[in-house]
Amino acid sequence: MDRLGALRWTEVMTRTVLTFATLSTGLVAGLFAAFAYAVSPGLRRVDDDAFVQTMRAVNAAILNPVFGLLFAGGLVAVVAAGVLTWSSEARPWVVAGAVLYAATVLVTLAANVPLNDALAVGDGSPAHLRSAFEDAWTRWNLVRTATGTAAFGCLVVAGVHL
Repeated sequence: MDRLGALRWTEVMTRTVLTFATLSTGLVAGLFAAFAYAVSPGLRRVDDDAFVQTMRAVNAAILNPVFGLLFAGGLVAVVAAGVLTWSSEARPWVVAGAVLYAATVLVTLAANVPLNDALAVGDGSPAHLRSAFEDAWTRWNLVRTATGTAAFGCLVVAGVHL
């Protein structure tokens, strides 16, 4: 492969990785946002038993390969995009996106997942389970929605500067 071919291959690889990072962070941020503006407000309208059963079912259903690829693969892709764009004008935007998406992952793993796990194995009345879960989970979901959306925005801007 000549020098021009190598440059083209590197550019194609960089754009592909940045595109996947952007799409995956955007889809994850959109999922969290959908909970913030539609799912959680809808669940506030149901009784305690329906709330607990629904959240348990959703928390079990989300553990699937598609979500795993987007959630964890997005983090890998955004870090890889940071490496691939290090000497370009896109670098500060990719770095900001990486930091923000890492915060999204951290909030999810440190706050939302433990709350999900506690709800899954919790016993007691549905009202007690709901009161120990709903407000805290909703607050942390708003945090990860904000960081995820900001990460997506940064990566979109990075693509413009690539």
